[in-house]
Amino acid sequence: MSDIEIRDDRAAGRLEALGDGADGEVVGHIEYFVLEAPRRALVPVHTIVEPAHEGKGIAGSLARELYAIAEREGVVVAPLCPYVVKWAERHPDVAGTADPELLRAAKQWLAAHPGRF
Repeated sequence: MSDIEIRDDRAAGRLEALGDGADGEVVGHIEYFVLEAPRRALVPVHTIVEPAHEGKGIAGSLARELYAIAEREGVVVAPLCPYVVKWAERHPDVAGTADPELLRAAKQWLAAHPGRF
């Protein structure tokens, strides 16, 4: 994998992977929101890697960093993004099992905010 920098743009709800070029272009990102109830959780909705950068481990690095951020903040991840769900299944030592109650609440939040993602 090439050297990338990962930046959490919490205000925009994006965890971004910046390429190693001088321009620091965004080569991939996870779109997410912060669920507040029934308890706080990070909820990834979409993972996108630019086609020219696919196959370099960027999506996996983004997923790993999302879980690391959640751990540092003392919250959990309730993944709705199909990629993150599959990544979590392959990395149970890092991701653990998602709480079904939080997943239901996250889906309800998403349905109540249809234009957000």
